[in-house]
Amino acid sequence: MVKKSTKKPTKKSQRGKKEKIVLTKGKKKSSVARARIKLVKGTGEYRINKKLVDLIEPEIAKREMLIPVWIAADILGENFLKNLDIDVNVRGGGFMGQAEAVKTAVAKGIVKIVDKEELKNAYIEYDRALLVDDIRRKEPKKFMRKGARARFQKSFR
Repeated sequence: MVKKSTKKPTKKSQRGKKEKIVLTKGKKKSSVARARIKLVKGTGEYRINKKLVDLIEPEIAKREMLIPVWIAADILGENFLKNLDIDVNVRGGGFMGQAEAVKTAVAKGIVKIVDKEELKNAYIEYDRALLVDDIRRKEPKKFMRKGARARFQKSFR
């Protein structure tokens, strides 16, 4: 009995194309961003939670998310960024925490996909938080106190 192959035949035009895909994550407070960056002749789209970055509000958060792309454009050129498709999924925290997490995830992904020391040094020179997750967390409130360190006012008379 002859076994038939279950694989579909590929077209010759698709054999030569290889996509380079990088998955990274970024964290800030309780926000976690997961980025998927594709290096292929693409549209150069930058999406956050399936929404184009141009539609993100507030403006200050949008600018924060665009910082790694602007630095990469200065070093690598605008044409290179047109070949990157960036898709980020972010959950948890507030809008600025999410913006910081997205910024870290995208910067890590671009450095990983490009693999240039010059770009890595530029990111570190601008802000180390672009390549390193921020591990700081809020200190928990203690019992019989107002907060983590604050105490209730004491009356002596």
